[in-house]
Amino acid sequence: MSSTTSKVFVDTNILIYSTDTHDPNKRSRCRRVLRALVRESRCALSTQVLQEFYVVATKKLGLDPIIAKEIIDSFENVEVVQVTTNLIKAAIDTSVVNLLSFWDALIVVSAESAACSYLLTEDMNHQQVVRGVRILNPFKDEGVGGVE
Repeated sequence: MSSTTSKVFVDTNILIYSTDTHDPNKRSRCRRVLRALVRESRCALSTQVLQEFYVVATKKLGLDPIIAKEIIDSFENVEVVQVTTNLIKAAIDTSVVNLLSFWDALIVVSAESAACSYLLTEDMNHQQVVRGVRILNPFKDEGVGGVE
């Protein structure tokens, strides 16, 4: 499957940057990527990502809770992985084997469970492959592998 048709799991930091006014370049880049992924039906998120987005957006960025809820609502037609006990147990194993934080491992196993080829984040090692999911940092010079 080519990168232009592969599903992409989006981590919380990408959603946060898409609303953060402190870095217009990151905001613009994240918005472009998100629009393309949603338009092409290639985007996946998890309940963890949506929960983290709400907390960070309202507490750290000061976004109005109703606006944050509307942003979450805009992902209504995007595939959302429900975090289950099986995913939590897989994340524990993944965190131990791959020396990742539990929360990063839960993102990886959620991406895997959605059959995503890519995970878009700046929180892990760019180009690293974990459980068959390639991690891409959208702010690296070489781009995001056909995501835009």
